[in-house]
Amino acid sequence: MQIFGVDIGGSGIKGAPVDLERGDLAQERHKVLTPQPATPDGVADGVREVVRHFDWSGPVGVTFPGVVTGGTTIRTAANVDKEWIGVDAAALLSERLDGLPVTVLNDADAAGVAEMHGGAGRGRTGTVIMLTFGTGIGSALFTDGLLVPNTELGHLELHGHDAEKRASTKAKEDHDLSWEHWARRVQKYLTHVEMLFSPELFIIGGGISRKAHKFLPLMEGVRAEMIPAELRNNAGIVGAAMAASAAGAAPVLVVEEATEGWAEPEGLA
Repeated sequence: MQIFGVDIGGSGIKGAPVDLERGDLAQERHKVLTPQPATPDGVADGVREVVRHFDWSGPVGVTFPGVVTGGTTIRTAANVDKEWIGVDAAALLSERLDGLPVTVLNDADAAGVAEMHGGAGRGRTGTVIMLTFGTGIGSALFTDGLLVPNTELGHLELHGHDAEKRASTKAKEDHDLSWEHWARRVQKYLTHVEMLFSPELFIIGGGISRKAHKFLPLMEGVRAEMIPAELRNNAGIVGAAMAASAAGAAPVLVVEEATEGWAEPEGLA
């Protein structure tokens, strides 16, 4: 069973069909640049370009970098145009995709769901926090496998600023920070999040997770286990497809042992 997943980011819009039984992309993803400014119409055009690249004609799951309620409505838009606030994104994107059914959810929530069901968090209980480092910092909070949606912990205050302004991948690039300097910033952020939520595990995601060996060993004073995401920058696409499935588009493979495969994502239906 395949469903299409699209991941809208501050710099790029990427997507691909997802094989739900394998929990991975069925084809190589296609990516276009996020328009600047990232208005609803401009981003919707980008999503349409990605979906049409595959001649897709079925359900579509879409991530959004902000708070999404009810699988449809945008409530915040930190790294895209403020015109998004209040928009029924599911209706807008469905119209732009000629009526295809669309489900929308927070981007980090999507990545977290994918990692918890088929990646680094598979079979883990207790409090787990997935953090995605990119244009901003996204977060997904789980307690015994259940998602607490729309946490947006990248906007916690750190030294008088949104944490993502100091510790995101974009901050590293904009200020040409060394791995050591950036790791210290991330460490301070993680210890702050740890103080608030006491997680057993941090899953570090986003594109930079493929270079986790360059910064995770540099961080000290974080008591929780820290591991890189397994699905890396594809996690959002996979999680978006899972969300579309959970919304009723198609069944997700349910397995007897949560540690051996994919299970129906809870908290998204």
